[in-house]
Amino acid sequence: MASLLKELPSMTTILSVYASLSGLSMLIRTILNEMIPRGMRDYIATKFSDFFAAYFSSEFTFIIEDRWQAVENETFRAVEVYLPTKIGPSTKSLLLGTSDTNNITAPPKPGIPIDAKVIDVFQGMHFEWKLCEKEAKKYSYRQKRYFQLNCKKNYREHVMQSYLPHISKTAASILNKRETLNIYTYDNEDSMWESTVFKHPATFETLAMDPDLKKFITEDLDLFVQRKEYFRSVGRAWKRGYLLHGPPGTGKSTLVAAIANYLRFNIYDLQLQAVRNDSQLRTILTSTTNRSILLIEDIDCSTKYSRSRNQTRNPKEDGEEDDGDDDDQLDKKISFDPGVTLSGLLNFIDGLWSSCGDERIIIFTTNYKEKLDPALLRPGRMDVHIYMGHCTPAAFKKLASTYLGIKEHVLFKCVEDLIQSRVITPAEVAQHLMKCDNPQVALQSLIEFINMKETTEMMDNGAKKEDEEEVIKEEVVKCRTGSMKQDVKQSKILTTSIYLT
Repeated sequence: MASLLKELPSMTTILSVYASLSGLSMLIRTILNEMIPRGMRDYIATKFSDFFAAYFSSEFTFIIEDRWQAVENETFRAVEVYLPTKIGPSTKSLLLGTSDTNNITAPPKPGIPIDAKVIDVFQGMHFEWKLCEKEAKKYSYRQKRYFQLNCKKNYREHVMQSYLPHISKTAASILNKRETLNIYTYDNEDSMWESTVFKHPATFETLAMDPDLKKFITEDLDLFVQRKEYFRSVGRAWKRGYLLHGPPGTGKSTLVAAIANYLRFNIYDLQLQAVRNDSQLRTILTSTTNRSILLIEDIDCSTKYSRSRNQTRNPKEDGEEDDGDDDDQLDKKISFDPGVTLSGLLNFIDGLWSSCGDERIIIFTTNYKEKLDPALLRPGRMDVHIYMGHCTPAAFKKLASTYLGIKEHVLFKCVEDLIQSRVITPAEVAQHLMKCDNPQVALQSLIEFINMKETTEMMDNGAKKEDEEEVIKEEVVKCRTGSMKQDVKQSKILTTSIYLT
């Protein structure tokens, strides 16, 4: 042992060798910096790093960004739903919050904060997840988010073949059983959809609608969600279009809420008036997720000229000059205010961009179906047209059962007779049934309202008739006056002609 220690170099010798090697390395670095351009040095360093990582590192990283090829990345969404269920002791930070404004005492829900790590074990394999964020591109307010999955290199095939499909199936199951839904509105300033909890109590059970129509709608929805392979086999996008039309107060918005609650779909409420152009519209619509409802209410109010493109307008009749450019006139006719065109909207509903997403319900509502362009109404765009009419006896009984808790009453026959001969909306009926918990008082109030409404309408019709008669009289006077002036003019012309002769 003593002889071995004597053969070891002294500390002075070791320091001397270290200093020599350090000096030599500094000299080589200086020479390389002087002789080799910086770009070339970075390239060589990268290649060396990749070489050592490929042959000596056992780790591999998957990157899952929130956007994929101009649309929402469904894999990112699935991971975002799945990971909060795997939060455990190894997670050092946790995001908590709730958007349920109706219940402030509800326990907060967990989320994954930025840069937090979550460990998951699947079939004996360990995976490390991390949510990251990077700066947005120029002129974009939205920061890009992505999940980083670290695992052993020999797990790559298992991740692609087993682990990620397991995450997708689990996330779909969670979404199907979710207790709360969200309603989204688009924020132009931040260029993103903002959500809040959607807790509308409407269901098909409480909906005041004809039973046969209600049954038709539910069966149509059930058939739609079960026909993924059918839509694919016939070469059509997996979507369904509904047009809800009828007078105000007939329950169009309530039906939308009932459909959302029935399917457990989130709602994206789009205001076309706030969209600048077709390009922004495409970006907004491709940001919606699968298994959702796209709602555009009062579509007739979103258009400058909603009537049929087959109907042409004569500019001279409106006191305008005809510039001779029919295409410009047509483009104005079918454009949305301020900059979205009908063709831009139809391209997403039924064009090439309609394939960007699956299992989507598109719902338009309008009070005046006749104002809409026929191109918007044909099958493939609006597949189902549902007329939401005035209150019927069946709808009245449903409202009475819902608001008063009764199925029969001595005044029912009187109310039903009045409803059959009068025009009254379900909203008006519900308003009077809510006035009092006493069925007798509430039904009597409704009967008085219907009779009063009839009297008011008769008076309005009489006044309208008188106004029309006055207008007719004025037109007759104008015609007679014009005829007299024309006769005088012709007489003067005849007299002048005789005088010249």
